[in-house]
Amino acid sequence: MEVELSSLLLGTFTSKIINIAMVALGLGLVIFFHELGHFAVAKWCNVKVERFSIGFGPIIYSFKYGETEYALSIIPFGGYVKMLGQDDVDPSQLTSEEIALDPRSYSAKPVYQRMGIISAGVIMNIVTGMLFFAFAFRMGVESMPSVIGAAIPGMPAWESGIQPGDVIEEIDGKKTSSYMDIIRSSAFSDGDITMAGTHLDGQKFDIKITPDQTGTRPQIGTIPSNSLRIPVFQDPAQSVASKGTAAAKAEPGFLGGDTFKTIDGKAIKNYAELQRTFAAKSNQTLKIGVNRKGTPPTEIVEISVGNNPFRTLGLQMDIGPIESIQQGSPAERAGLKVGDKITHIDNQDVGQALNPLKLPNYFSGKVGETIPIVVKRQEAGSDPTEVNLNVVPIDNPAWLEHPYKTDTPLAVGSIGIAFHVIPTVLKVEEGSPAAKAGIKVNERIKKIKIMLPGKDTAADWNNIPEVTYEFDDKDKKMNWASAFWEMQVRPGWPVELTVSNKRQLREVKMTPWVNPNQEKGEQWSLPVRGIRLELLRETQKADSMGQALGMGVRYTSNSAKDIYLTLKSLFTGRVSPLELSGPVTIATVAYEVAHQGYSELLLFLGFLSVNLAVLNFLPIPVLDGGHMVFLCWEGITRKRPNEKVLAAATYVGMIFVLGLMLFVLYLDIFLRALS
Repeated sequence: MEVELSSLLLGTFTSKIINIAMVALGLGLVIFFHELGHFAVAKWCNVKVERFSIGFGPIIYSFKYGETEYALSIIPFGGYVKMLGQDDVDPSQLTSEEIALDPRSYSAKPVYQRMGIISAGVIMNIVTGMLFFAFAFRMGVESMPSVIGAAIPGMPAWESGIQPGDVIEEIDGKKTSSYMDIIRSSAFSDGDITMAGTHLDGQKFDIKITPDQTGTRPQIGTIPSNSLRIPVFQDPAQSVASKGTAAAKAEPGFLGGDTFKTIDGKAIKNYAELQRTFAAKSNQTLKIGVNRKGTPPTEIVEISVGNNPFRTLGLQMDIGPIESIQQGSPAERAGLKVGDKITHIDNQDVGQALNPLKLPNYFSGKVGETIPIVVKRQEAGSDPTEVNLNVVPIDNPAWLEHPYKTDTPLAVGSIGIAFHVIPTVLKVEEGSPAAKAGIKVNERIKKIKIMLPGKDTAADWNNIPEVTYEFDDKDKKMNWASAFWEMQVRPGWPVELTVSNKRQLREVKMTPWVNPNQEKGEQWSLPVRGIRLELLRETQKADSMGQALGMGVRYTSNSAKDIYLTLKSLFTGRVSPLELSGPVTIATVAYEVAHQGYSELLLFLGFLSVNLAVLNFLPIPVLDGGHMVFLCWEGITRKRPNEKVLAAATYVGMIFVLGLMLFVLYLDIFLRALS
């Protein structure tokens, strides 16, 4: 056993070293080919190249061949070709009459040759990017199909009626090729977008959606679909089932590579069906049939998996106003409006008799029945009034649409509403952890911290971190439902509450419980079992090298358009600068895609190469595009730029580029790596 474990760890370590080496080689090639373009055309134009460097700053290794010094510099975020008469650090060389007299200097060459030298790096990156893409598609590239895994409650897609399992086939009249088309169309749209496709039940839809503008980029609020396959992890510390869940206790256990085939003998075709079945049978023990990796497709292993009961503190909170209503839902047909606060359901008080967190279960258990609802409605310029309505729930399992983000409201899918839960205590369950901690009615929770249990580390829980929610009185959302869901993701973790009784604050600690007074068949249970699944992917593979080159050209064109649209959106404010990534993130992503395979790494390097080409050709001094602007000026006016103007512009460009580099490094290190 020790020998097997040592071999596994050695294999994992070797794999990591190989991935790091591949990333370093790939990133180095992108930079090398860019500088090689400048170098080759400069030599062709008989310009003296004094240094060819990969990287910036102090030189760590160099050698001289002929008249050129070839160097490797310490800062690996770029490179440069230093030619006689062209030096970004000393822009005066471009206007020096003495250097211009040397026939082999850059500044002595005609404008068209200098334009060729400057543009060669960009052209080389476009060509190599296209080749990277072509080789990737010849090998076969896995991409996420445009299948919806979930619509986030309260977001535009959810409000428009998008459901798990929906396939988006067209966006604004253009056919989709992957899930990235959904993200791209949302982020770069100037207004509404039209989506056409097929629902899980086979019905066609054609809807108009207005992307949400409140985040760092416009989005409609969808999540890509998972597959039915459990991932195979190289890291032995990674588990296929979340610790403390029913899946971790299943008999026999789940294994990496298992693929879901049946539940209770019924075939499961896709992830959306799996979700609905888990949610609809949340409190039942299920017989799950899987096909094991390496066995015939018809060979099924049955695994018994119990339910995951909700863990609570024994608190019933206040319900917030309705945040969102789905189009065409029972709630819309009944006359419910955004801003209504539900006070009574079936003549029962919401908050005292009915727990707001259990409303998804309450309505899903009364499908087809007419349910009387009383809401408090605030009309503009008038006092709140009570409105009596009737709603008829449809068949949609409870908690199927759970809080996916920290500010996601709680959805009641069977009637099509979403609301926040306010952390004001309206009832304390007898004998519960909250009751034992002395929490009283009308007290308010100001903060909840969900902490790792005992001596456990985040690594013991598949790197799930501790989490803290602070509830500000000025925040209308007051996301208790999101915090409550985070407790379920961390079963058995202790919590620390900061409680306010208007006079003072106090901190209390407790561990969530599963109410022992509930019968097993009546347990309030989660819509998930704790099984980790791979993202749904499909392979795009060219049948010939000619087809691969065609796909590479299209992918290069689309990538360049995406970059320009991103820049446009940054300048217009539609996309936040916080969406930018720096060298740390780029290296991290490169490592992750290298782990997925050579084709994924080639695809990433192709995108990086095109990205470098586009950004380098922006009209910013010290970049190739800035040099091209000055050359165009010289070509039109027949005069070299004024030395002072050129120097000032160059230093401004340097300050901008260095400032941008520091900004993206800050994002990488402090907003991503430490978050």
